Parts: sequence; structure tokens; C-alpha cells
Amino acid sequence: MTQVIPGKYLFREVDQRAGELQLPLLSVSQYRGVVPRSEITDDLPRAEDLTNYKVCLPGDLVVNRMSAYQGAMGRSPLSGVVSPDYMVLRVGPLVESRYLHHLFRSAWFRGQVVQRLRGIGSVDLGNVRTPRINPDEFGGIPIPVPPLDEQRRIADFLDAETARIDRIHDLRTRQQTLLEEAAIRRVYDAVRGAHVKGERKESGLDWLGTVPANWRIGAVSHYFEVELGKMLNQEQAQGDYLRPYLRVANVQWDRIDVADLAMMNFPPAEQGRYRLKPGDLLVNEGGSWPGRAAVWNGEISEIYYQKALHRIRARGKELTRWLYYCLVAAERLRVFQVQGNTSTMTHLTREQLRPQRFPFPEIPTQARLVGELDRAASRDAEVKLLLSRQRTLLTERRQALITAAVTGQFDVTTASGRNVTEGVSA
Repeated sequence: MTQVIPGKYLFREVDQRAGELQLPLLSVSQYRGVVPRSEITDDLPRAEDLTNYKVCLPGDLVVNRMSAYQGAMGRSPLSGVVSPDYMVLRVGPLVESRYLHHLFRSAWFRGQVVQRLRGIGSVDLGNVRTPRINPDEFGGIPIPVPPLDEQRRIADFLDAETARIDRIHDLRTRQQTLLEEAAIRRVYDAVRGAHVKGERKESGLDWLGTVPANWRIGAVSHYFEVELGKMLNQEQAQGDYLRPYLRVANVQWDRIDVADLAMMNFPPAEQGRYRLKPGDLLVNEGGSWPGRAAVWNGEISEIYYQKALHRIRARGKELTRWLYYCLVAAERLRVFQVQGNTSTMTHLTREQLRPQRFPFPEIPTQARLVGELDRAASRDAEVKLLLSRQRTLLTERRQALITAAVTGQFDVTTASGRNVTEGVSA
């Protein structure tokens, strides 16, 4: 018979500090639970000194108090240390820790956490500041506790089924990674004319190698105009000639987002200089990803651009779409970072961009190679969308399976979770 018991009678909080112990640093993932931090990121922890971190043992439950409402909780598979702000819970004799691991990560339990959340704002709106769950409130959540043998059956069932779903999820993620790697290789081969027959010559560019002998190697500024947009200030945000303009955030890789456009004053004397034309290539000067680029295709009849963007326009018949692919290859090979002698490039200035040298085949060859790359990119986009939908579906069904099992919606001794992956299995 299932009992409902407040959590504080099922587990207790432990607070042992690492001191001189040499234990691996662990993190709490919303999807994977408690894992070694090295499996999530190569970055060093913010605190070099881990002596004040909390120790957890195999079977302990770890709760990220700031992200518990998003599911950042789980059972530790090994001894390690976690952030001093996390809760480390050690289970008592009434519960199986694996059962609590799954229950904590169910939609039902996350809803219980949200009801007890401390913070300012609304979780649903994503504007809570310091949405931290307190230990007393967490321990007050009433937990369904079936007999131990049933808890173990539920845990065994969910361990097996979630592991199977996770394997498919990881496969889909790996497929997308391979797709992206193949796309970069395809772009690089096109930019250097790898499949163009005939004699070849040294490009003079360390990152490119040889190119077809009849291809030109030239600076961006030789074939294109490179101009920065208008500086934004408080005065420019008002006036009689307010017009929509593009910011860094609008320019993604090969895509310009026009759903959220800001307005700036562009008097008639400035409109010719800053107004975009279809075919203009926009390149981020700064922001989170300097060098990120997309071609403007005229989605809006009248639009302008701000100073943090380079506007590149052909002087003659050269294709800005070809230059876009050259920039993709160079950025993925970290050409700009190497030239700047920095691992984190904060700006790609006009002075850096204009002298950049790239290969330029004859216009018909540019058009043919661009067409091949565009068609391949379109096919890739369809596959990526399918993979993304499958990963989302797997995540949703994984969560539904966990919630149904721990809330007693079906008997795990007779149920099978295999139907949750119909249509998305390998």
C-alpha cells in the first residue's frame, strides 16, 4: 500500500565539506542528473579552491536549489564534491534512492517545487530572480511511498527504459553533429575548389592550401564595399524618420530574424547610406559571435542597419553568397582568431575584414558552387529539423513515462515503455 510521507522523514540533509579530500567535481544536469563536471564542460570551476564544496557519496541525492524547478536534481553514482549551494540528501531505510531519483525528476515533483519556490516574479514567465528552494520547504513536499519492493521494481523499470530512450537521444544528437561536420567539410572543399579539375596553384593562404590555377586570390575590399552601420544613441531612438533596423542579434548564421526589429531615426540624407539592398551580406562585428554572417534577401522593403554590423556589397558581379561561404570556412577554421592571437575574439573590425583574402573563381563557377552548397544546406536543414523534433519527442515521452510510473498511473510489472519511442527508434 502506498503511503504519502513528507520528504523530511525519508531523507536528511548532510553537509560534509571536502577539506583536503581529493574528489571529482560533479554537476547536476537537468536532463542527465548528477554527472562528472568534465562530461559537461572543459571549463575550470569558478572557485579554484574546492575545500568548501560539499561531499556526496554514491546513492546520495543532489539538488541544485536554483534550478530544481527545472529538474536539476538526481542521484549521485559516485563519490564527489558539489557546489556549496546545492543540497545533499541521504536517504533513510524507507526509500530506495533510485526511486527518489526518478520521482524528483518527474513533472509532478517539479510542479511541487514550483509551488514552494522563493523568488521574485513568475516562473512561468521566466523572470524569477533567485528562484531558490529552501531545505525546509523541499522536505515538506509530500511524497508517495509504495513498499520497498515496488519502489525497486519502478526504479528497475525506469532505469532500463530511460537508458534505452537516452541511447536513441544520444544517437540523434550524434547524427546532427556528423551532419554539421560534413557540411563544414563540403563548404571548405567548395571554397578551395577541391573537386574542380585541372592544374592547381598555391593560394598563399595557410588555412586554404592549393586552389585551381585560374582562380583569383584577392582582398575583400578589392571586390566589395565594406561599411559599418549607424551608431545608436538615445537621441537616435526618436525622431520624424523612425525606420526598422537590424542589430547583431538579428543576424544569425545564414538567417536574418526580422521578428523583433528595433527602430531608429534615419533622416533622408542618411537613408541612401544605411538602407540595405537585397543581396547585401551582413557580418557581425561584435556580439556573441563576431564573423557570423547572412545575406539580406529583401524580406522587408525598407530596412537599415546599426554600427555593430558590416554591410558588404559587391562592386561588380562577384557574388556575396560566395563570400558568405568563404567566411563560413574561415570562421570554422578559426582564421580570424588566429590572426588576432586570441582564443576569444571580441570584434572583427572593418580594418581586419577589408584586407582578408579569399579565392574567387569566375562568376559562372561561383554560381554553380553556391547553388550546390545551397541545395545541400536546404537538405541538411530538413534533416536537422527532423532530428530536433525526434529529440524533443523523446524528451517529452521520457518525462511522461517517469511521471506515470512514479505516480502509479500504471503497473510497471506488466507495462512496457517501448511504445514511447515508436516512430523515433534507431
